[in-house]
Order: sequence, then C-alpha cells, then structure tokens
Amino acid sequence: MASFAQFGNDLYTGRRQFDFVGRRKTWYVISAILLVVAAAGLLGRGLNLGLEFKGGSELRVQGVTQMDNYEERAKDAVSSATGANDSLNVTKLGDNQVRIQAKKLGDNSAATTDKVSNALAEEFGVPATSIDSSYIGPSWGETVTRKALIALIVFLVLVSVVLAIYFRTWAMAVAALVALMHDLAFTVGIYALSGFEVSPATMIGFLTILGYSIYDTVVVFDKVRENVDEAHATGKRSYAQAANYAVNQTLVRSINTSVVALLPILALLVVGFTMLGPGTLLDLALVLFIGIAVGTYSSIFIATPLLVSLRNREPANKELARRAAQYQEATGADHAGTAETSSGVVDPEREKELVAARKERTARKREVHPWATKDDA
Repeated sequence: MASFAQFGNDLYTGRRQFDFVGRRKTWYVISAILLVVAAAGLLGRGLNLGLEFKGGSELRVQGVTQMDNYEERAKDAVSSATGANDSLNVTKLGDNQVRIQAKKLGDNSAATTDKVSNALAEEFGVPATSIDSSYIGPSWGETVTRKALIALIVFLVLVSVVLAIYFRTWAMAVAALVALMHDLAFTVGIYALSGFEVSPATMIGFLTILGYSIYDTVVVFDKVRENVDEAHATGKRSYAQAANYAVNQTLVRSINTSVVALLPILALLVVGFTMLGPGTLLDLALVLFIGIAVGTYSSIFIATPLLVSLRNREPANKELARRAAQYQEATGADHAGTAETSSGVVDPEREKELVAARKERTARKREVHPWATKDDA
C-alpha cells in the first residue's frame, strides 16, 4: 500500500510520468479499431432486445422444486397447450422460479394464456395460482426508447453548454462529448457482440454511465486548466506537457474511484449470475460495470489527448511551446513537470522547484477556499 501511495505521490509531483498525450495517435488507433468491431457487431448481429421492446407474453412459474430439464419441460408444456411450436425464451430465476417469454403465445387470447398456465402448473407440480402471466405490447418499448433518446439529446446539449461556460472554451466541450459518445458506442457494441439482453434497466444504465464518464472527465479537465494557466504564467511547460501532467496527477484518483465503484457492482454481478438469474438487478449491474470501465479508459486515453489535438495549434499555445522548449533546453529537462534530467537522474534543485510550485498552488487555493486541504491542491 505504501508503494502505491508513493507511486501516486511521484505522479503528482512529477518525479514519474507516463506519456499519455504524446502517444495519443496510438490511443486513437486502438479506439478506432475497437469501435469498428463494435459497429460491425451492432450492424451484423444487432441488439438482443428484451420482451419490453419487442412485445409479447411472459409467464413466471414460482415455487418449482424440481429444476431438472426445466427448459425442455416448459417448452413441451407450452407446445401441448397451444398446439404450436412457438419460439420461447426460457430462463431460470433463482433456485425455484422459471420464466417463459414468447413473442406470440398461440393466438395471444386470455383463454390460451390460461390454458398455458394450467399446463405449466401441471408440468412443474405447482398450483395454478403460482403462475404469473403478463402481456406487453410493442408500443410500450417504442415509448421507452423514444423517451430515452430525448433524455440523451437533452443531456448532451446541457453538458455542452455547461462545459463551454465553465471552462470558457468550446474545445473542452467537444472533447468531453466525443469521449461520452465513445463510451456509449463501445458499451452498446459490447452488448451487440455478446448478445446480452437489452431491457429498460439497461437503458437506465446507459444514461447513468454517461453521468459517471463526464464526472471523471471534468475532474481531469479542471486539473488541465489549472496546469495550463500556470504554464502560461511561467513558460516552463507546453500545453501538451501541462495537459499530460494533469492526467498523471489525477491517474491514481481515477483508478481508485473506478475500483471503489466497480467492486460493489462486481458483487451484484456475481449474485445475479449465480443466484438470482436474469432480472433488473443483473441488467443494471452489467451495463454499469462495462460503462464505468470504458469511461475510465476514455477519460485517461481519449478525452485529454483529443483536447490537446484540438488546442495545440492555437497561436497562444504555439508560443507557449516555443517558450517551454527554450526553458527546458536551458535547464536540461526532457519535459517540464518532472524532476529528471535527460540522463534520467533526479535533479534535487528541480525537485525543490516542483515542491515549491505545489505549495504556491495550495496557498493560492486557500486564498479562495480557506477550507481547502493539502490534497485538494
């Protein structure tokens, strides 16, 4: 634990750095390949939409004591009641419940549903009152989809406006939106390739992961803005170096936040897969797990590198790069923000300078926010 804390401290002070921004073309290529695969899965296989979106009948047999060959037994019971070999989706829920879903159950009449319920009750040895049946029309799913798309559009518009106002630049809003769409497209692609069922809970999860992704990205961007302001004041780092330094400073925080968020979701997934079976809890946990993992990746490897690509050619940042190059050539540093010289040896004077700069930032923050702690700096 101590070594990981030291690792985080080294990243924050600049003694150690990973070149996320300098290798941005590599991350772009990797993401592009993954998105092409995801798009191919979406276009080729499509999404496995749940009954709520396709419409149909659902029956649940509760209190089942013998689960042997439950799938075949359920299909045989339905077939004997309807006189047709309907396409059924039979799943086990928990230890004593069987769910049967069908787009069409005979003629979909109430009499046919009652007949199927009685056949299932007889097959599984439970009273007819233990069978719950429901019918969902396809219009319900269309309504949910339409409202989800409206919510997505409103969310993206509001996020764009807020980010543009808060950061005072359109580039950060664009980079954040691209990262958001990257997360959404990648998550949807995973669902298409894996065949996981898309339910209303999944739609809720899609919108939820966008909130998490933008939160993580904003934290990094806020640090980028702080470092860039300092870079323009001192001329010691270029825009790209200041942005890369910000990603390194927030790296451990991003990892810790993601791990803390993923652990309880992982526990829900284990319980859902091993004990509860398909259902709202499993659907929501699955999309959150995938989305948070992808969102963490995009906030580190996509959002900030893309921001640098958008702003690096601005005249002010070109001038900053020239000043930073002159300073680094004079001091012998490979890139500002680290305490290493070109030979890889830690320069004590440079390290003292970095520590002093950090203390100065802390003091400035406390002038504005007296309650700010050392870690907030």
